[in-house]
Amino acid sequence: MGLDIRERPSPNHGSRGEPPDMRPISMLVLHYTGMQSAAAALDRLCGPAAKVSAHYVVEEDGALWRLVPEARRAFHAGISCWEGEHDLNYVSIGVEIVNPGHEWGYRPFPQPQMAAVEALCRDILARHRIPPHRIVGHSDIAPDRKSDPGELFDWPRLARAGIGLWPSPEPAAPRRRGRGVGVITRTAALADLARIGYCVTPETEPVALAAFQRRYRPDRWDGLCDAETCARLREVRMAVEAAQAAEDMRRRRFR
Repeated sequence: MGLDIRERPSPNHGSRGEPPDMRPISMLVLHYTGMQSAAAALDRLCGPAAKVSAHYVVEEDGALWRLVPEARRAFHAGISCWEGEHDLNYVSIGVEIVNPGHEWGYRPFPQPQMAAVEALCRDILARHRIPPHRIVGHSDIAPDRKSDPGELFDWPRLARAGIGLWPSPEPAAPRRRGRGVGVITRTAALADLARIGYCVTPETEPVALAAFQRRYRPDRWDGLCDAETCARLREVRMAVEAAQAAEDMRRRRFR
């Protein structure tokens, strides 16, 4: 796609493993840097002491940096889980998006930055078979530790470009705001959460719900399983199942 990518090699990377145990790249994880400047973030991601890195960094003006080759494992996901799978650095590409984050003055992501994120993601997806339900935020895979890229990130824009999922609300679904739902509905909602990919335990139910809300219902992310959240969970679960069915059909066709 002719992307103008600057090189800033980081020493923080490792092997993705050796055959036959090596798993293919099947995830794209989006982060925000959560630091006061792009320079500070790049210094940390490229400093040997921190032992953290990402494959790419996207600045607010749209400038792109490559820190780790895609063939290598970057250290970006940390302790994480998705669809019951751990050690996600081995199967993912990590993109850090410059933003101060919730600690330093969280703000919307500028248009040039979002355009660059979109172009970079499209470029990555052109090389790797990454299903839309495995394009995630850091908070999706580590909801007890992380809140990035956060509720201001423009996931709908990426979905319109074929990057990830953003199902339209069901017109017939009631959208009453309530303080809570019944036990049966809550049980179904938590099953939906797990079916989407979130790794849910009794201890992480509220934070997993809040992570889901930050992404798919960003106007309210209180971690409560109210009627609107339940409706949105159903919509996303159905979109995930449709994406998985399409991927299964593709695999059968090319066997």
